[in-house]
Amino acid sequence: MTAKRAGKRGSLHHHMGLLFIAGYAFLKSLLFIVVGIGAIHFLHKDIGDQLLEWVHELRVDPTSHLINTLVEHASSISHTQLRDFSIVVFIYAGLNLLEAIGLYLEKVWAEYLTLIITGSFLPLELYELVHRQTIFRATLLVVNLIVFIYLFAIIVARNRHR
Repeated sequence: MTAKRAGKRGSLHHHMGLLFIAGYAFLKSLLFIVVGIGAIHFLHKDIGDQLLEWVHELRVDPTSHLINTLVEHASSISHTQLRDFSIVVFIYAGLNLLEAIGLYLEKVWAEYLTLIITGSFLPLELYELVHRQTIFRATLLVVNLIVFIYLFAIIVARNRHR
């Protein structure tokens, strides 16, 4: 599915499904970049104290069980864990950006890369959904299933055509 030249202007007509998936991958890469920057921001800071400060600014009840649990968990995160988390998040953001660019350019390798990465997360997403059903998890699973099936169909059709 290579991009096709059309008209005298030479504009590209892209495969709309690949453009959608490229946009989705690009948005995910932006989200993970923001998360990574946020993680770096908290390096060498007490995350629990920062969270309590936000609770007071937002005028949320600091004695609630949920807030206490969040602060407790946040306080237990070590600087090493936060650094390692930010590294993994930036690597994943880079992979998503690579997918987005490759799919936008309609590169076959990008279709395979996206298929492999998306497929590798499907069992985890299904497991998470089974253990805790939320609309977000269900939507994420459905979107990623659609992406996986769509790319699989494109790859199979291309291979049959050859």
